[in-house]
Amino acid sequence: MRIAVTYKDGEVFQHFGHSEQFKLYDTEGEKITGEQIVDTNGSGHGALAGFLQAARVDALICGGIGMGARMALADVGIRLYAGVQGSADEAARSLVEGTLTYDPDACCDHHEHHHGDCGHEHCSDHGCHGNGT
Repeated sequence: MRIAVTYKDGEVFQHFGHSEQFKLYDTEGEKITGEQIVDTNGSGHGALAGFLQAARVDALICGGIGMGARMALADVGIRLYAGVQGSADEAARSLVEGTLTYDPDACCDHHEHHHGDCGHEHCSDHGCHGNGT
């Protein structure tokens, strides 16, 4: 299995659509057998699902993520583990060991001043909403 983690400075980056890097982990059984950091080369929002598919990723660990990106990942068969914070290495290790704590309902949670420019859906007490851009 290949796991991708949104990545910045060793941590799980919290805004999927703005990810500049992913850390990829190759696994076998309950062991990580290889890892590498890859740049997205400016790919944004909708292009990231294709980027991950081309990298042969099976599962994604991230922080916040909008509904459009969720749908794009589902369309290419990538399992999603959203709402994760902290060390990227620890998150990947936890997923492999079956102990990862994540929030299947985690959404894009940009601050008010980003709403006009991020293109993501926004969250409310009722979950993700939006047009999927």
